[in-house]
Amino acid sequence: MRVCFATTECVPFAKTGGLADVSGALPKALAARGAQVKVFLPLYQQIRVFDHGFVHCDDLGAMHVPLGPHTIPFHTWYGHLPGSGAEVYLIDCPAFFHRDRIYDGAFPDEDARFIFFQHAILRVLQRYGWAPDVIHCNDWATALLPALVRTAYGWDALFRHTATVCSIHNIAYQGRFSPEAVHLAGLSYDHFYPGGPLELDGTCCFLKAGIAFADLVSTVSPTYAREIQTPEHGADLDGILRARHADLYGILNGIDPDVWNPATDPHLARPYSADALGGKTANKQALLDEVGLPFDERVPVFGLIARLTAQKGIDLLQPILQPILEQGPAQFVFLGSGEDRFEDFFRWAAATYPDRVAAYVGYNDRLAHRIEAGCDAFLMPSRYEPCGLNQMYSLAYGTVPVVRATGGLADTVRDADAHPHDGNGFAFHDYQGYALHDAIDRARRRFQDPAAWRALQRRGMAEDFSWSTSAGHYLHLYRHAAARRG
Repeated sequence: MRVCFATTECVPFAKTGGLADVSGALPKALAARGAQVKVFLPLYQQIRVFDHGFVHCDDLGAMHVPLGPHTIPFHTWYGHLPGSGAEVYLIDCPAFFHRDRIYDGAFPDEDARFIFFQHAILRVLQRYGWAPDVIHCNDWATALLPALVRTAYGWDALFRHTATVCSIHNIAYQGRFSPEAVHLAGLSYDHFYPGGPLELDGTCCFLKAGIAFADLVSTVSPTYAREIQTPEHGADLDGILRARHADLYGILNGIDPDVWNPATDPHLARPYSADALGGKTANKQALLDEVGLPFDERVPVFGLIARLTAQKGIDLLQPILQPILEQGPAQFVFLGSGEDRFEDFFRWAAATYPDRVAAYVGYNDRLAHRIEAGCDAFLMPSRYEPCGLNQMYSLAYGTVPVVRATGGLADTVRDADAHPHDGNGFAFHDYQGYALHDAIDRARRRFQDPAAWRALQRRGMAEDFSWSTSAGHYLHLYRHAAARRG
């Protein structure tokens, strides 16, 4: 199986969110299962090519993409995902990709940047004469590829049997631009009309194009696949998703055990496992010492790591934090950055309750690992969550998740009270502060029974969220898509 994997972020090279983790792990798992994988990524200014072992593709030299009235030159660099046979190709165009940020809707050429990138991918494939069985595009910034393959590059026999899969990692980000983007992309206005495959509310919508033209569409959890077909969660694309429901699949993301494993994690004060949970107590004490909170083994510590946006449910926590702290023993360790109002809430909580709340505004990967290991429970009260990774990290680290039952959270966390024999966390449904308060209280009460809490921890640590499992599902999806192209 030959897979072209198109993405705009990829660990360890460039990251803004969960897509980077998927792009760094799934191709590795596919290659481990025998697939030939080529990952395509823009060469952003923060990527140090020589540090990662990339070499310039001298055999390609300078190449060009016609873009409107201009012809844009680019070069290509070649390397691998670390410890993997998955190949990586970096598209080098400083005019488009040497920016302070990977994405920015304020860039006047945001559409042109990623239209160019997608054409460059196809031109590199042409030059090498490499015909993918499947092109897997991810989110809006690569979602024009299915349309390009079927239309603008439909003349090329190289892609005659190439299938396309479009993955939606977060439907809120859609790539909506002016109608002029249709011409810039080299697409036909025959497909741009009210309700047409390229049009959404008068804009050229990249993600809608991907949904319309791809052979199959996937998203990052089974529950999210159902949710985005509803007006509540579909972000104006629920209609076309319902129309394509037979071709829409939900495949749960995985986690990388080479990175997230309490037995081998180099960031921890002490390694531990399900059979040696004493090390978790040592990590709890080390975390509290680091953030300046008093240690008491009998007091549950709740962690939260998030981008501080409305999606993440921080607004549910704001009005209930004070009552929770006043009603019983609990400590909180927060890590994140984002909207000013939520950053200010973190700072206020830490200043008001200095012995019970610690907050780090920003991002710190080492601290994130130590929070997962050192906390007793982990909060994810998300308004919506396509997949979520932190609840999986938490389960792997014996840190009991407290989540809202939405998207991937609903697919991975089973409420311990509703499922007494196989529950692995605490879940609530209503997007209301009282529901989160109740879930935290239930976790706090269960924590007072050490034997029951240990059983809950071990149950979570026994879960298998490895990428190998998810890769098997993707390979099945690829074969299904490729069969449609003969």
